[in-house]
Amino acid sequence: MEYVLRTYGLTKRYGRAAAADGVSMNVRRGDIYGFVGRNGAGKTTVMRLVCGLVNKSGGGYELFGRGDDSAGIDAARRRVGAIIETPSVFPEFTAAENLREQCLVLGADEKVIPSLLEYVGLSDTGKKKARNFSLGMRQRLGIAAALVGGPDFLVLDEPINGLDPQGIVEVRELLLRLNREKSITILISSHILGELSKLATRYGFIDRGRLVQEIAAADLENACRKSVRITVSDTEPLPYILERGMGITDFSVLSSTEADLFEEVKIGPLALALHAAGVELLRVHEKDEDLEGYFINLVGGER
Repeated sequence: MEYVLRTYGLTKRYGRAAAADGVSMNVRRGDIYGFVGRNGAGKTTVMRLVCGLVNKSGGGYELFGRGDDSAGIDAARRRVGAIIETPSVFPEFTAAENLREQCLVLGADEKVIPSLLEYVGLSDTGKKKARNFSLGMRQRLGIAAALVGGPDFLVLDEPINGLDPQGIVEVRELLLRLNREKSITILISSHILGELSKLATRYGFIDRGRLVQEIAAADLENACRKSVRITVSDTEPLPYILERGMGITDFSVLSSTEADLFEEVKIGPLALALHAAGVELLRVHEKDEDLEGYFINLVGGER
């Protein structure tokens, strides 16, 4: 497995407070990695650390296999495009002028400007100043600026925060195209978890500076499937009872006392079948989570 980014116990302290506390995360090539956490959980700090915008207090990281203390880290960072917190846009410049400034900073060929503007849907803005752009247009201009150097990895901090529904769809479709058509790996944080679920192929959940869990989107979708969770006195005979006795084949035994049933089930006949086999049905709970519900259950409610 090839990794674009790996962090190892990455830590950033401000005084006694740890904004990032021993974060070890793994972003694979081709991922759209959804970085999920509350305000102040440490998402932006981690992004600033891996982009070289702040110095670490401990741990380390690799970009494209280059360690952050190695001689090759500067070359690796040139393969990264980023928007941290807000896009760097000059309000009195047009879209093309903004990209021209970015080309000067990076030493990139200005010939890329027309194709980039077309790709992000801003080719028809002409002499319109960026200060007159909608928030969605400014975000797309920021993404275009992040693409000037031809990066293989995009780091985007809350790129859809504050956008109206149309702006959210435009940015979402742009990111999906970049990932599919240009094979760009993306690390993206967002508070709009429903939208993030339409993008991400993998997730990292961070809370109080600590990475709580990494999980593939397919595994998360399975964990969030609508199901009936049952608690019984003993799950050992459960597969036989469900398959042979009730014709239920889509289930998962979680422990010696719990199982999830993913098919429609009538509780009365289930209780009778279990009782006949000497198994006591202790509890029944319908489970139907989305990404937001999964996150809240993982890290707990408001503190």
